[in-house]
Amino acid sequence: MSKIKIQKLADALGAEISGVDVSKPISKDHLAQILDAWKEHLVLRFRGQELTDPQLLELSRNFGEIDPPGPNSYGKPFLADFPDINVISNIKVGEQPVGGLGDGEAVWHADMTYIDTPPKASFLHALEIPATGGNTEWGNMYVAYEALPTHLKQEIKGLKAIHDATYNSAGMIRKGMKDVTDPREAPGAHHPLVSKHPESGLPCLFLGRRRNSYILGLDLDASNQLLDELWAHIDNPEFTFTQVWQLHDLILWDNRCTLHRRDSFDPQSRRLMHRTQIKGSPVIPYE
Repeated sequence: MSKIKIQKLADALGAEISGVDVSKPISKDHLAQILDAWKEHLVLRFRGQELTDPQLLELSRNFGEIDPPGPNSYGKPFLADFPDINVISNIKVGEQPVGGLGDGEAVWHADMTYIDTPPKASFLHALEIPATGGNTEWGNMYVAYEALPTHLKQEIKGLKAIHDATYNSAGMIRKGMKDVTDPREAPGAHHPLVSKHPESGLPCLFLGRRRNSYILGLDLDASNQLLDELWAHIDNPEFTFTQVWQLHDLILWDNRCTLHRRDSFDPQSRRLMHRTQIKGSPVIPYE
């Protein structure tokens, strides 16, 4: 069996995989190579992959059980025939959005950390892209943790934070949620600030997203000050890889040890992405 080709995309994380057509069933040998590359690089890019939705689902199942999308602002799946696929788009048919997150910036976040068992991975497939903008950036939370000053590592050891369920990464309120003014009262899971990756065993920052986050056991001012320091720390080009999308790019990322964000783009242009996610397990604190 031929070896796949792996080309590193950035120092911190990211690699491009070529030499395999993921629209077809993947051999055990190629899957093993992809899994090894994923473990090392955290974010993988497959270029020129024209996948149907059933093919995207079949590919995703190689990595575990499909995790259905979380509730969106409109209260029903975007794809009635494929409810396990989420749609990320600014396109509207009449007044009805075909997907979520619109055309604005999506701030740094990991997916669905407001639940006890966030997804371990996601695939994102580019079906339509704007001429400019809408780039996606990923950050390596292993190296972000390692780069923390020693005093901060000690300060956050054993601490947990609330991961607010109220808003998505574009700032839209989720269906059935109410506005939160005091982060201490935010609904959502409680996760350690430093988690242990269940496969590598290594520590990484596990921050979710900044809005309405609160560190349990601290007064609000102290929590905000510490969280602001951590979020300022992770926003560092040395920790990141930026994806400038091409049509039919397919990206796989590890949701347990990365954060991602998206640039805004021209609201008059069209951007359409289909996404699957893989069921995860409870977040493990790093002791």
